Amino acid sequence: MSALRIGITGGMGCGKSTVVREFIARGIPCFVSDIVASRYYFDIDFLDELRALLGDGVFLPDGSADKRAVADRVFADQRLLDGLNALVHPRVIDDFEAFCSFHEREPYLLFESAILYEYGFDRLMDRVVCVYLDLDERLRRLRLRDGVGEEDLMARISRQLPAEEVMLRADHVILNYEGNPRQRQVEYIDKLLRQ
Repeated sequence: MSALRIGITGGMGCGKSTVVREFIARGIPCFVSDIVASRYYFDIDFLDELRALLGDGVFLPDGSADKRAVADRVFADQRLLDGLNALVHPRVIDDFEAFCSFHEREPYLLFESAILYEYGFDRLMDRVVCVYLDLDERLRRLRLRDGVGEEDLMARISRQLPAEEVMLRADHVILNYEGNPRQRQVEYIDKLLRQ
């Protein structure tokens, strides 16, 4: 029997990474889509496709892509964002399938993505866990973490489903507030998924 595929999602700044670390500490393999996708920026074929999509302006003199310039371009133009996603997402799915094959004997494994529902990754999952935090607290954390202005943050957040909608669609929800027993919530869901 192959491992259950569990999607873990939530909006920017909700603390998905912290929750993922809790599951990893329990021995659960986790595929973090952003980390995997960041490796594509070292792949010559991907860089060629990126240059064809966005032009030379997002590249540094050494030939590497300037990720900040890429983000600025694609978050300002939905067509370019869709184009970038068309380059990244098929690679992510292929890499996830390989990850699943490697970990098929585990009770379950996680696929972490902030855009799980937006791009149909949920259809690859057996269940979904949502990490929830209200917008005001997410913005506060993101300003501290990234040093980005609220207008830029809201532009990026607006491209994701509202956190409340994600929470309603998910099978399990972790409320990730300071002082909330996050560890106990993860422990409870872990036990359910191992059954």
